[in-house]
Amino acid sequence: MSDATSYPHLFAPLDLGFTTLRNRVLMGSMHTGLEDHRRDFPKLAAYFAERAEGGVGMMVTGGFSPNLVGWLKPFASKLSWPWEAHKHRQVTAAVHAHDAKICLQLLHAGRYAYHPLSVSASKLKAPINPFTPRALSARGVERQIDAFANSARLARDGGYDGVEVMGSEGYLLNQFTVARTNRRDDRWGGSAERRMRFAVEIVRRVREACGPDFIVIYRLSMLDLVDGGNDWDEILAQAKAVEAAGATIINTGIGWHEARVPTIATSVPRGAFAGVTAKLRPHVALPLVATNRINMPDVAERILAGGGADMVSMARPLLADPQWVAKARAGKANAINTCIACNQACLDHVFQNKKASCLVNPRACAETELNYPPTPAPKRIAVVGAGPAGLACATIAAGRGHRVTLFDGAGEIGGQFNLAKTIPGKEEFHETLRYFGQRIDETGVELRLATTATPGLLAGYDEVVLATGVTPRKVDFPGHDHPKVIGYLDVLQQRVVPGARVAIIGAGGIGFDVAEFLVQDAPSPTLDPNRWMAEWGVDPGFDARAGLVPARPEPPVRELWLLQRSAGRPGARLGKTTGWIHRATLKAKGVKLLGGVEYLGVDDAGLRVRIDGTGSLLPVDHVVICAGQESRRDLLAPLQAASVRTHVIGGADVAAELDAKRAIAQAARVAAAL
Repeated sequence: MSDATSYPHLFAPLDLGFTTLRNRVLMGSMHTGLEDHRRDFPKLAAYFAERAEGGVGMMVTGGFSPNLVGWLKPFASKLSWPWEAHKHRQVTAAVHAHDAKICLQLLHAGRYAYHPLSVSASKLKAPINPFTPRALSARGVERQIDAFANSARLARDGGYDGVEVMGSEGYLLNQFTVARTNRRDDRWGGSAERRMRFAVEIVRRVREACGPDFIVIYRLSMLDLVDGGNDWDEILAQAKAVEAAGATIINTGIGWHEARVPTIATSVPRGAFAGVTAKLRPHVALPLVATNRINMPDVAERILAGGGADMVSMARPLLADPQWVAKARAGKANAINTCIACNQACLDHVFQNKKASCLVNPRACAETELNYPPTPAPKRIAVVGAGPAGLACATIAAGRGHRVTLFDGAGEIGGQFNLAKTIPGKEEFHETLRYFGQRIDETGVELRLATTATPGLLAGYDEVVLATGVTPRKVDFPGHDHPKVIGYLDVLQQRVVPGARVAIIGAGGIGFDVAEFLVQDAPSPTLDPNRWMAEWGVDPGFDARAGLVPARPEPPVRELWLLQRSAGRPGARLGKTTGWIHRATLKAKGVKLLGGVEYLGVDDAGLRVRIDGTGSLLPVDHVVICAGQESRRDLLAPLQAASVRTHVIGGADVAAELDAKRAIAQAARVAAAL
């Protein structure tokens, strides 16, 4: 099947009047860390070029500040001087060589700026930032507007087809548009009309500076998801005003960074927020872009075919698979390496000042460093273990031309991902296993399931890769062998159905996963957006101010205690951008999270513990052990003794917290070097 029969709306051209986009796919803005230094611009050009070659219609860069005070952090990406525009030509030329279009995002951080020079509409510190901004004077507001116009002009000089003016996610323009952060009483504050004047004037002057044949995207916050955000009438008025000011396209923005509602994590249903874009569509003539959790072609096609938007924005899905568009156009959706919205290598990296990458595609943002060229000398390679690390290593090595046999004692591929996909909100992990199954077929890997690899069976291979994973760590306290005590594998593989009251020992990633598994009903293949919105307090009709209504979490299936031996808040080491979601989910379910716990023993009455010197009894029916893992390396010593060249990757190398990001990246680098 081709695009004409599979996804006709997705691949219809979009006429903007002065130019035409070749399809309806917008690669949305995402900061990668490559934007911040001139030396990394060749890498940035390669990153965008690969996705342009893959068929994206238009893309938007990570945010560039129009001046120093708008920096996200000191020496971050900025475009304010003529000599800064020249370096951008290598990026725009690389994209134009593949007939795609590219816009530069103009992003002023406002009070989200992580430095002492920050400015905002009012002197109000953000809850996620230690720096308090200076309130802009009326003259200072005018200087910021001039800076946006100047930066847009420089972007045109740098070869960009347009700019995206960032007016959402809680950045400076958004800080002006809402009463939450705009306490001004001059012409830039007060009424909704005066609060939006700053954003509207920026769009107008950008249009004046760049002329009629330049794309101006406005990123409109359609759901602020914070108290004191805009209501629907104010959002509608802002959309009409920026349209009149000269915008070409309106892109959808969902939620502030300080919002306590998840917007792009894996637990958010696919296309959950597309309805708010559809709600605006009858009221403006501009093309509208739907966004957030659109990761597969059928989701995009359904939104477009239903008339809910004119384009779809995807950022992380194109990190995961730069050939996403080409595969969809060829009718090969099953071959797409789907974004699972884990955030572990993209947003978590960016918020830790690291270069972005992707858990399922470690080549993302490393296109000039990590490549898989055909091998000039094919070898016989054995990979033992068909978990994420083994699957990545086997398929990459086979794709390079090696003759690869993949062994696993289980009856299906996936390893620990088969546990992860059972957790409510992690259903996307099914997609990664579907992708690897497809790659096994495409690359010709010989798959031998239900087969225990032995040193004798591995004899004769040129090299062996051990991706044998982990085994749960055993515990040793009084009563550890009591019938009440079970392991997390017993729970997730449903060998044991725990009782109504459960204590979980170990509050790492697995402990949190088990807790979410036990307090909720069994996950459905497709998450229900209305059920999810009720859990998090989002108005499904998008009528309430800022989109917020009282949350109505479903009652927990069980009473749970989640315990950790170390002092401090359980879950503190979870993902930087997703850990709060897991903690909030369990809090809403009434789970008791306790740190600094000493385990005294298990008996018929329950689990006996001591906390802050005081002993107590938790009257539980079961105690689930999630106390870490140990690497499985039984084959390593015999293979080394037999002088077999052996590599150890994934959990078999480092067992800590089953880090799939590290495991897949390590596997990719080993396969690239074989």
